[in-house]
Amino acid sequence: MATHAAYDCDVLVIGGGIVGLSSAYALTRTAPGTRVTVLEKERGPGRTPPGGGMVHTGIQHAPGSLQARWTVRGAAELADFCAEHGLAHTVTGKLIVATAGAELPRLHGLVQRGRAHGLPVRELGPAQIAEYEPRVRGLAAIRVGTGGVCDFAAVAARLAAEVSDAGGRIRYGADVVAVDRRPWGVAVRTSDGRVVRARVLVNCAGPHSDRIARLAGDDPGVRTVLLREASYELTAPDQVRGLVHQVPDPALRHPGAVLTRGLDGVVRLGPAAVPARAEAEYARSGGLLREPASVLGRTGAWRITLRRRHDAEGAHGRPTVARAVRRLLPGVTEDDLRPSPSAARAQAFLRDGTPVNDFLLRDAPHAVHVLHAPPTAATASLPLGREVARRALLRARATGWRPPAVESGHCV
Repeated sequence: MATHAAYDCDVLVIGGGIVGLSSAYALTRTAPGTRVTVLEKERGPGRTPPGGGMVHTGIQHAPGSLQARWTVRGAAELADFCAEHGLAHTVTGKLIVATAGAELPRLHGLVQRGRAHGLPVRELGPAQIAEYEPRVRGLAAIRVGTGGVCDFAAVAARLAAEVSDAGGRIRYGADVVAVDRRPWGVAVRTSDGRVVRARVLVNCAGPHSDRIARLAGDDPGVRTVLLREASYELTAPDQVRGLVHQVPDPALRHPGAVLTRGLDGVVRLGPAAVPARAEAEYARSGGLLREPASVLGRTGAWRITLRRRHDAEGAHGRPTVARAVRRLLPGVTEDDLRPSPSAARAQAFLRDGTPVNDFLLRDAPHAVHVLHAPPTAATASLPLGREVARRALLRARATGWRPPAVESGHCV
């Protein structure tokens, strides 16, 4: 068994996005004195789209799922965190609108699901819709009181500052190229030749999470594909006050019209995920993937996605998006839409090509892998980070380590 001095840190987190930072933050809060190091391959903090990001409500997710539990809890905790640290965050509520009779049963189902989650849900008729969104038209709607917009870049920066203030280290430009699991823990080598020895590895590497798991000698059971999130902006943003969604159809691969008024006052439509074309596009989106051909070429899921590319991109082209938006905002034309900067996100697929729709965490000797974090991950980041920290600390204790002190009430 290695001595305490032989370790460079107690827990090593790979990935400096909001999931990795929230996990590091939870570790320092749950067990003060824990030596935490975060390795991030990019040269600086990750970029996020302008105007902040959507705070999800969790209403669409199945009761009992990790997405439902952590998103509902995370939205409330995120509001408190932003208020405590003076970060930009606004609760606008979310309007989910039915524009056709066939959508009414699904809307009613969302009402029942929202109440099962304990969310504040109000059913609205056409006149009541206009009270919240004067330009929006529909047969019926529900308003979920917890939706909003948040400056997630500022949240991530605050989490990083909290980790540093607690004695943690964050290294940028640290691309992991090798992981050596030993009886006493793990040794990780980065592209600059440096080695970091830790009791426990936490893998929050996003689009690289399956690769990191394989480097550690673990079978992730999934392959990860990077998706480009295409979106547009309304040239006349005064048409929308907050968050407006068309009732989603689970039979379709796209969610219908999704309109979000950002902190900057710009109304964005989307995002809608389509396969990224090449590494050059990943770079434009701010989500570089080092080896797209090798990673994507090995998975049958990617081949399925590739075959659907033409249909997917057509579904999210400007004419189709304009038609979808007109169901909510009559009179909108293609000329009222302009392209918005795209982002990127990782999507994990099982071996049979089935997309993973919930959070996927797997434990291994001296390691915790976050193999899939869905689009709700930023909203759910605080409770997700606590769960990752709980699992990591259990593995650290298995090496004979004991935290210097324990602050109760943080790890649940």
